[in-house]
Amino acid sequence: MEKSVHIPLSTFITVFSISFLAVATAKSDHHFKKEKLSHLHFYFHDIVSGRNPTAVKIIDSPMNSSFTGFGMTAMIDDPLTLTPLINSTLVGRAQGIYASASQNEVGLLMVLNFAFMEGKYNGSNLSVLGRNAVLSTVREMPVIGGSGLFRFARGYAQARTHTYNPKTGDAVVEYNVYVFHY
Repeated sequence: MEKSVHIPLSTFITVFSISFLAVATAKSDHHFKKEKLSHLHFYFHDIVSGRNPTAVKIIDSPMNSSFTGFGMTAMIDDPLTLTPLINSTLVGRAQGIYASASQNEVGLLMVLNFAFMEGKYNGSNLSVLGRNAVLSTVREMPVIGGSGLFRFARGYAQARTHTYNPKTGDAVVEYNVYVFHY
């Protein structure tokens, strides 16, 4: 003879409710959309010289003799354009902070948002947080999230210096960004 198990009604209702919420959450809006891979290509203009810089030091390096500038921190609002020319179509802004985080090489900690202002990505953002070994030919940094059309974004950004002026410190950096999003 089999022994029957009695489950209190309150336990049944609790388990049923949790199961229902799990199914409802799993079927939230982003699961109805197909995930896609997007490739974005643009140029980042880091202007530290002149009357209207787009990157300004907010903390200077306390180690003046360090060739890496270890400790220096800058706030940025850099234009993103379609071509390397500063007067080409503005597609967005790189807004955030970079800081010299290495004592042995020029290595920046990048904390920034690519805020897009043009085309189908207008109003959408991608968030980047990672290491930028500036003297390497190609640097790769993770894309850790996004908003708007880039909700649930994940991927990577590859940076390659297009031009650098050692007298002014100004740079134009080519970015290729690959992101999965819904």
